[in-house]
Amino acid sequence: MKLDDISIYNKVLEYICLELSHSLGNIGNEYKKDVEEIRLRAGMPLNVYLKGENYFVSPDGELNKTEAKALLVKPEYIHKTFQLISNYSIYAFQEEIKNGFITLRGGHRVGIGGKVLYGNMGIETIRNISSLNIRIAREKIGISNKIIQYILDFNNSIYNTLIVSPPQCGKTTLLRDIIRTLSNGTNLPNGKAFKIGVIDERSEISGMYNGIPQHSIGIRTDVLDGCNKKDGTTILIRAMSPDIIAMDEIGGINDVEAIHESLKAGIKVIATVHGSDLNDLLSKRSLKILIEEKVFGRYIFLDNSRGVGTVKEILDGKSFRSVK
Repeated sequence: MKLDDISIYNKVLEYICLELSHSLGNIGNEYKKDVEEIRLRAGMPLNVYLKGENYFVSPDGELNKTEAKALLVKPEYIHKTFQLISNYSIYAFQEEIKNGFITLRGGHRVGIGGKVLYGNMGIETIRNISSLNIRIAREKIGISNKIIQYILDFNNSIYNTLIVSPPQCGKTTLLRDIIRTLSNGTNLPNGKAFKIGVIDERSEISGMYNGIPQHSIGIRTDVLDGCNKKDGTTILIRAMSPDIIAMDEIGGINDVEAIHESLKAGIKVIATVHGSDLNDLLSKRSLKILIEEKVFGRYIFLDNSRGVGTVKEILDGKSFRSVK
């Protein structure tokens, strides 16, 4: 059964110690449905993030802009919460912990702050956990419906597409729904559908939990979870024969090389990137390469001017003129 936004929030509280979850459970339902992050920092006020604003939480669940009435998060509260998150078996989550986050059932992600320990192979683990960022995953089914028409080209395929937005403006949520729509063939011309390979480097697109995607990403979608984009592209090309490769938050030169490999194999690409406008992208060396080569046929720019996921403009990748 699909949970509503309030039920999703309440479900997440099961992973938070009673000393904090009681207060978090008392906040109004009008806030619960919009909470995006629950922030726990040792010795600091309990904090939630919603609708682009930070609020402090009092012991009785009142939200305030000032910390005077806020509930303080004791170090032992973080320890208890981390035990719940790791199901009292921290060792079983070592691979995820050293990457800085743990994925929960439902696709929610918990970012971890603390003492980073290095070994011969790089980061080995994070100990003395001092902060947790519980990011609540909520799907927005159908948000791509009005956008898909601008992504489809006239050759029964799609344009290589780059979704651009500042942080927390909905680019991953939109990418996920585009993947679902194209993979299922939902309302596409001639019933066309696509095989899609997802390189989910940060485990945010599919929200994979025990090998099962927690988000709706379509019936023709294969996922490489926790894999970097360059290796993931090679694996997908060799083994999965995708029509489209989707990836989140490109940036480095290795990501550029991965995109080039996809194009050489005749595979289309849908990706996201942090940014505010075209000039912002051009200021980044690796992205400037892709822009000047006119790799992408469509640029979708998002902001939160009318709420998270607002489509500001869609540009043609050759003329850089609006198509919407």
